[in-house]
Amino acid sequence: MSGCAARRSLAAALSRCRALPLREAPSRGLRALCAGGPGAWQLPPRRHLSSRNRPEGKVLETVGVFEVPKQHGKYETGQLFLHSVFGYRGIVLFPWQARLYDRDVASPVPEKNETAAGHGSKEVKGKTHTYYQVLIDARDCPHISQRSQTEAVTFLANHDDSRALYAIPGLDYVSHEDILPYSSTDQVPIQHELFERFLMYDQTKVPPFVARDTLCAWQEKNHPWLELSDVHRETTENIRVTVIPFYMGMREAQNSHVYWWRYCIRLENLDNEVVQLRERHWRIFSLSGTLETVRGRGVVGREPVLSKEQPAFQYSSHVSLQASSGHMWGTFRFERPDGSHFDVRIPPFSLESNKDEKTPPSGLHW
Repeated sequence: MSGCAARRSLAAALSRCRALPLREAPSRGLRALCAGGPGAWQLPPRRHLSSRNRPEGKVLETVGVFEVPKQHGKYETGQLFLHSVFGYRGIVLFPWQARLYDRDVASPVPEKNETAAGHGSKEVKGKTHTYYQVLIDARDCPHISQRSQTEAVTFLANHDDSRALYAIPGLDYVSHEDILPYSSTDQVPIQHELFERFLMYDQTKVPPFVARDTLCAWQEKNHPWLELSDVHRETTENIRVTVIPFYMGMREAQNSHVYWWRYCIRLENLDNEVVQLRERHWRIFSLSGTLETVRGRGVVGREPVLSKEQPAFQYSSHVSLQASSGHMWGTFRFERPDGSHFDVRIPPFSLESNKDEKTPPSGLHW
């Protein structure tokens, strides 16, 4: 299927995406693989990837043949993989080049083509890093609902309702080091409503799944709303926080402009001690001169536990400003088993609008 017919088919699939009020920031979760996370999938001696379903009575099942992860370069469209942290099966749609600001890495000598991001008196250098837009296997959705809530991409609605957004489920952003590549002889190895609308099988190619015109057109039209440009990372007391902001667009409300962003946050416990997130404390500065403070219990209605068995949790939320740019920063408060608390820094990140935007997101219409 290609051309107009494919686009009509894709539009029909996208039209089933659920509309959400903007204040209901967390995306619905698609979950993870019959694997269900670290330790739930194995690499047997014969190098076949296997996974274990959570429901009782299920056993390990082969999903493909393991490939050696790439230390250099990038994965191509159509690459099958397991997520190294959340364990779900997925397929690469296309790569993005981002600037990674890692506050855990000292950069005493400026490198060529680097840019700086301030953090108090600390200068942080941005390194180019590869992330991927991916499709998640729908069969794996029930297994990471407690650990990941970012597997949907949200768009502002294309109509006059400035407080509505649409979520396209089963899309995620994955860092290069989280890709565990594998191959499969199955012509439809990923179960997702958009798989056969975005990709087609071509046995002459490696990997044997290539982009359809609909995928290329969708990426081109939605490029400003899909692309991630900056990734921010910082570790406090062995808890690493990674933040990825995305500009969503501008809407007019009550004779003023309102700018919207979504931001994805991943929390990782790099230690063996069990900790639980209890509170969040945000500061949001707008170029208009306002400074807002937000405090609350947990995040997106959860107080996730980070342990050696399930070391990571990720979620997404949204923020709006009445200015074209601003900054966010803050802390997460965690609790130890003995009842003591400690604060984990959220790395400051910029909220920047796309100055050259001409058309609204077209995630739902062709």
